[in-house]
Amino acid sequence: MKRFLLFFAVLLLCGTDLWAQPAAVRTVRDIAYRKAGDPAADDPLCRLDLSLPTDRKGFATVIWFHGGGLTGGRRELPAALCGEGFAVVGVDYRLVPQVTVAQCVEDAAAAAAWVVEHIAEYGGDPRLIFVAGHSAGGYLTSMIGLDKRWLAPYGIDPDRAFAALIPYSGQVVTHFSRRAELGLPDTQPLVDDMAPLNHVRADCPPILILSGDRELEMLGRYEENAYFWRMMRVVGHPDVQIREFDGFDHGNMPQAGHFVAIRYIRDRVARLTR
Repeated sequence: MKRFLLFFAVLLLCGTDLWAQPAAVRTVRDIAYRKAGDPAADDPLCRLDLSLPTDRKGFATVIWFHGGGLTGGRRELPAALCGEGFAVVGVDYRLVPQVTVAQCVEDAAAAAAWVVEHIAEYGGDPRLIFVAGHSAGGYLTSMIGLDKRWLAPYGIDPDRAFAALIPYSGQVVTHFSRRAELGLPDTQPLVDDMAPLNHVRADCPPILILSGDRELEMLGRYEENAYFWRMMRVVGHPDVQIREFDGFDHGNMPQAGHFVAIRYIRDRVARLTR
């Protein structure tokens, strides 16, 4: 495990990339990702936006799930990730309590399936799809990347479809919104089939786990992710990493995380396209 001092870590990891001019992009908004005939197809939250490079083809793609406790938030195209030579997909999903937590995960899987099936039409390489998100979005990232049942209805195996998973401060025990559905307080941990930790396995995609400072994160978020990292190592996963950002809390840790994620994505793309 590694801890990064703010500012100096960013300089060391990103070098001159920190000041690089973003490349030109085009944005495509409000794409419905549910198939026609699906009961949720017309829901205004089952939509996504695309930020696409204009100067290349065969680019990588990052699917981005927003945070908000599964009860709030809206889709976003993080500025720090756009213009870095890969596409970014900002995903909306339906929210609790209008739907269940399981339906939030179903939406995340449907959006990811849309990207797998359609990103080539926009110039992307479907072999280079990364899944990422902050907080609740990190939880969704891990759920659809580890538990194969969510993408099975689309005939998609996450182990083959995703180049890597990058959860930012995601819950890996059962999400507190799911615990609320069960009548449990958010301080009572639970690891059931709705917990990424319950689906630890050695053959899932590579994982880069990102966390804020252990003393500033919420509800023991660093510690549960550290345990997740350790159990992945115990079961023999060959490529799982964790990064903790000193001085960053739960809300602002993406500011540091984006820089690390960009370098990780570039390095992995370089290895996969040799």
